[in-house]
Amino acid sequence: MKEPALPREELRGLFLFEHLSDEQLDWIEQHAVLEHYEGDTTVHREGDPATCFYIVLSGALRMSRLVSGADVEVKRSDQRGSYFGATQFFVHQDTEHTYGATVRAIGDLTLLALPSAEFAVEFRKWFPMAAHLLEGMYLGWRNSDTVISSRRRLLALGELSAGLTHELNNPAAAAVRATASLRERVAGMRHKLALLAKKDIDPDLLEQLLDVQEQLVKTVADAPRLSAMQQSDREDEISDWFDDHDIDQGWDLAAIFVAAGLKTENLDGVLESVGDGLLDGALRWLAYALETEILMGEIEDSTTRISVLVGAAKQYSQMDRAPHQWIDVHEGLDSTLVMLSGKIGDKIQVVKDYDRGIDHIPAYAAELNQVWTNIIDNAVQAMGGEGTLTLRTWQESKQVRVEIGDSGPGIPEEVRQRIFEPFFTTKGVGEGTGLGLDISWRIIVERHSGDIKVTSVPGDTRFEICLPVEEQASL
Repeated sequence: MKEPALPREELRGLFLFEHLSDEQLDWIEQHAVLEHYEGDTTVHREGDPATCFYIVLSGALRMSRLVSGADVEVKRSDQRGSYFGATQFFVHQDTEHTYGATVRAIGDLTLLALPSAEFAVEFRKWFPMAAHLLEGMYLGWRNSDTVISSRRRLLALGELSAGLTHELNNPAAAAVRATASLRERVAGMRHKLALLAKKDIDPDLLEQLLDVQEQLVKTVADAPRLSAMQQSDREDEISDWFDDHDIDQGWDLAAIFVAAGLKTENLDGVLESVGDGLLDGALRWLAYALETEILMGEIEDSTTRISVLVGAAKQYSQMDRAPHQWIDVHEGLDSTLVMLSGKIGDKIQVVKDYDRGIDHIPAYAAELNQVWTNIIDNAVQAMGGEGTLTLRTWQESKQVRVEIGDSGPGIPEEVRQRIFEPFFTTKGVGEGTGLGLDISWRIIVERHSGDIKVTSVPGDTRFEICLPVEEQASL
């Protein structure tokens, strides 16, 4: 219910208006109206066009925001003169202002309502300097937020690119080295085969030797991983075998045969097939064949690693994919770990406790990858590069849960209460902007209608992200 506003004398009793002139109060009296609301009546809803600036005259109200489909109360007030609604009315904007929260009456509530558009025009006339300062402060903060966020993303991209380049360089260099060695070994194998042929080797014997080669080459793929001690012991055994059979410089060949997974029993089989006369040449030819197979395996592993890294980078950036899609959260988590592998290093143990049976969710995948990056990067820094990083997923009803934990020193209570505030950081000057977790909060809560919370004790800090498995209605 609406009725004419208060007279001038009563308006001056409100702390917002106590220093206004009579003419200014007259304008407010002419343009403001009183609005009455019964208990549990909605004054305005979050996301609706912000058309009114409200001042509480009597009664109480509750302010709430929609978080993960639930109505979460953020404030209550019964103070006469407190204000809400279109509080940014003084800002010139190309886009329409919207209410940032839903307000409901608690019991009977009486408000003074001013039309925000008309009030903005008069406010700029009454207080031109104050209007400029307020607008400049607001727009400056928003622009700084945008610039710093962009700068942070560029710096993060640079770090990720450097890490990815480093990760790609290792398998690429290994493939180049293996290819060069392979060329030499193939040439040596051709030469050794020619020497064997000059000895007028019996065709049946040559065929038998080729059969032995094929059998031994097959052992390369199944060669067991040996410890340094096991490797040394096995090489000693094979070197002794070579000495017993008068093979010169057998220790050079021993490492190759051990890497291929061979034992002295295999060498006994070669001796039985070719005899003493051709044993030396046959063993050296077989060594070339085995090393060739080992090198081809290294090249395959290196190129596969490169392909995996490129695939992870493509998934992380969501290249050639729609911004909003149904996704498996594990793909984003794994690709983020790959992109951050250079930062994570060898001293941090990564533990994955994934429930692969959880539902796919509707999401902006690239933005979620930014959230995973911010939280994992913070965890790595908190642990000082050494500790345990745990990633866990599960589902509760219509929500997918992702938990990222670290074994760092923990987050003090006074810091934890402000951790999602923009520009709040505990890092040194130049080391952080204080926007990473603020951006993460906005991506999860505002973009995905989810929720993010943190629990922390020394040695166990956990960020829990809740994401709906169903499409959410736009606000």
